[in-house]
Amino acid sequence: MGTAFRPGLELARDFHAEAVAPVLGPALAGTPYAAALLGAGSEVQGFDTPRSTDHAWGPRLQVFLAPDAHRAHAAGLTALLDRELPERFHGHPVRFAFPAGTAPRHRVDVLDVTAHFAELLGEVPDGGLSVGGWLGAPWQVLRELTGGAVFHDGTGVLTSYREGLRRYPDQVWRYVLACQWQRLHQEEPFVGRCGEVGDDLGSAVTAARQVRELMRLWLLMHRVHPPYGKWLGTAFAAAPGAAELAPLLSGALAAGGWRERERWLSPAYELVARTHNGLGLTAPLRTDVRPFFERPFLVLGADRFCAALLATVDDPRLAELPPVGSVDQYVDSTDLTAHGFAGRRRRYLARLGGTAG
Repeated sequence: MGTAFRPGLELARDFHAEAVAPVLGPALAGTPYAAALLGAGSEVQGFDTPRSTDHAWGPRLQVFLAPDAHRAHAAGLTALLDRELPERFHGHPVRFAFPAGTAPRHRVDVLDVTAHFAELLGEVPDGGLSVGGWLGAPWQVLRELTGGAVFHDGTGVLTSYREGLRRYPDQVWRYVLACQWQRLHQEEPFVGRCGEVGDDLGSAVTAARQVRELMRLWLLMHRVHPPYGKWLGTAFAAAPGAAELAPLLSGALAAGGWRERERWLSPAYELVARTHNGLGLTAPLRTDVRPFFERPFLVLGADRFCAALLATVDDPRLAELPPVGSVDQYVDSTDLTAHGFAGRRRRYLARLGGTAG
């Protein structure tokens, strides 16, 4: 009989309490540490299911130390844990291979808390990030660093870093929201225009793109970092008010022609516009759809929301920027935005900046 499924965060919490903490306490002799399960993995987001257990699954967590303590203790702790941890914990192997073909090892990673966050974000997030740090941080990475759970925090540094990353600061939030409205504006009339010239496939693709941008906007409006594609619908469904918007978006995706797509998208645009007004970030704006110039395509005019939000951004570092936004709003490549590619992302963006002319 197989082991019954338990959510990974529950397994990690018990693993720390019953197997890891009893080893760390005597070994560190009063040196403070933090223990948590953060980073990649569906269990960090609370989205794991029995399917998640088919690879890279088992009791795991991270131990965070201050820089000096990490230099003094990391290697010894890793070896000590390898000697002292059991072969199995609650029915799961403690040592497992990932990626496939590598040697099995325990998954208690001993990390320098400052260096770890700086590596993933490009800077140390004391009190949050700089404007450039916020705009260069992928949403999925922010979710991975603020998701999961902290089981012990002897210094409070890990908790402080995480709290500072949970939400965009007000001015950055307004700017990112404005840029998300701009993304909607760019393709509003194309659902109808593609359909009018007989390109129903293009119309459907455009509608799907608009649906994705509406879902991401909805999450951003509720101050939730949108996840990457695998979990976007799951996170959206858990957001406040999503039950009202979701049927409209599903209808647009299932529609058989551009006019039917428009009949579903129009009330979706209007609902999101009313929600914007409810935030009180700008003066109230008209929320009804209207024809696109003299053409028979209904649009909201999402650029109005972009302009109104940008007018409230008085931080000069943001006010001088074009409405391009955070890295996820202008880069759609996992090879730049995923957790493990922070160095690649910084090198790529720096190279672009250096070759602009």
